[in-house]
Amino acid sequence: MLKLFRLAFLLMLIAPLPARAASCGGSATGFGAWLDDFKQEAAAKGISQKTLDAALAEVAYDRAIISRDRGAQKVFKLSFDRFAARLITPSRLARGRDLLQRHADLLRRIEARYGVPGPVLISIWGLETGFGADNGNFKTLQALATLAYDCRRSPQFTQELNDALTIVQSGDMSPARMRGDWAGEIGQTQFMPSSYLKYAVDFDGDGRRDLIRSTPDALASTANFLRGKGWQAGAGWAEGEPNFPVFLEWNQSRVYARTLALFATKLAGER
Repeated sequence: MLKLFRLAFLLMLIAPLPARAASCGGSATGFGAWLDDFKQEAAAKGISQKTLDAALAEVAYDRAIISRDRGAQKVFKLSFDRFAARLITPSRLARGRDLLQRHADLLRRIEARYGVPGPVLISIWGLETGFGADNGNFKTLQALATLAYDCRRSPQFTQELNDALTIVQSGDMSPARMRGDWAGEIGQTQFMPSSYLKYAVDFDGDGRRDLIRSTPDALASTANFLRGKGWQAGAGWAEGEPNFPVFLEWNQSRVYARTLALFATKLAGER
């Protein structure tokens, strides 16, 4: 019996250990080792070696991303009046009104399918990227890898990085085209990869969910996101009305949600 216990103990010592989770860090020093560990974990989850090589071969720790992350919330501490005045400018309102008319047919078709009216979609488009004029030029995979390695929100961004790799593997976007804002947001209305996978739609029918170059895909995907978060067709969206909480699902900042509601209300008055 003693020999059996000893044998069992030896087998425990030589048995393969479970894969070690990649450790986060606070400087560039350990990034390379972290990335190697992450690649092993991603491969175990079904990401192909071809995708890993294409997406992560040139990824490096990006201090500019960390700097942006540390100072990102300052603007949301402004008062509502200051925040709204900063974002709902006369020129942005005029541009929104023009686009509301220019895309009237597209917006009607989107509303018929998802229940979200045009002024809401145009407002999100305007606030997020200036109606697609500035989608961001950060390398999405590098930004996500940096934030996944950083200890502040490592689990959240590790999942987003995995989702971004899934997008690449699906063929919707190549790594080179995957550029956006500093926190990994993609496209004309700034979808995180997790939201992209869940809510992005091919509304223009070209066989690809392209939120960067296709305005129909970007706006319809935004409507699909809002519907998925509980949007009620025909209900109001001002603070205190049924659809206002859905704006907080889009962006948790109340000052942003109130500004979005005001912008959409101003545009709706022009219809």
